[in-house]
Amino acid sequence: MSPRLLGTLLALVSATAFGVMPVLTKVAYDAGASVSGLLSLRFTVAALVLLALARWRGELLPRGRQAVALFLLGAVGYALQALCYFSALTRISAGLTALLLYAYPAVVVLLTAALTRVRPDRVSVACVAVASAGTALTIGPVAGGAWTGVALGLGAALTYSVYIVVSARVVPGVGPLAASALVLSGAALVYDVGASATGASLPGTVRGWSALLGVALLGTVVAVAAFFAALRLLGPADTAVISTFEPVVSVAVAAAALEESLTPAQLVGGVLVLGAVAILAKAGGRTPPVPLDAG
Repeated sequence: MSPRLLGTLLALVSATAFGVMPVLTKVAYDAGASVSGLLSLRFTVAALVLLALARWRGELLPRGRQAVALFLLGAVGYALQALCYFSALTRISAGLTALLLYAYPAVVVLLTAALTRVRPDRVSVACVAVASAGTALTIGPVAGGAWTGVALGLGAALTYSVYIVVSARVVPGVGPLAASALVLSGAALVYDVGASATGASLPGTVRGWSALLGVALLGTVVAVAAFFAALRLLGPADTAVISTFEPVVSVAVAAAALEESLTPAQLVGGVLVLGAVAILAKAGGRTPPVPLDAG
């Protein structure tokens, strides 16, 4: 299997796992979990699991500046992105929250081009345009009372864009499990302190706990580790565009599990996103990863 095909498959695995997460989150919220409680348990469980897996796989944790950079990436970048994203889920639907997040591929391509001083190839630009159009179709009209949730969703997109580009600068030479473990440890520390200070609540039902563990294991351990593995093979721009498969998963699962309705425009938008992913996966050229000494 070629590195590009493997990277594409890993990015799709990550997108699928992330795509299921907002639906599981809604179930946990309905069972009594608060945002801070859910995020605290999510990151703590995921960090412990990934540390154990990294040790089992023989992946050494980095030291020095690289370790500090990965830890801060989680404590600042991922923690802020998660706060915006999971707060948005309390105000707007799971499908819309996931779709708003996917303003980020275009931002990632632009940031990568600026840092590498290399113009993105035409295929990548075209795929971003098609995927963005598909995302816009799936979002559709938004009711006036939901604009706080929309603003939080877009804030998550901007924060995630910076997180991806910075990640590509610090992960070279670090195994995906070790990198994920350090990033999530940083986020876990922030939310463990926050949960202790605010008296966060956790689910009160077995169904709610099952959903929360699904968020931690599927939506975090699998999703983040596969994402970092794809990032090493594809670079930030192509990984971001292929990850637009996530809102397609979120909308489909939300329609099935939460009875959130799908419109014809959303279906067309999903087809456009899938088409962009398929074209990019077959393309030979790509925007290069951001080197450690870039910018």
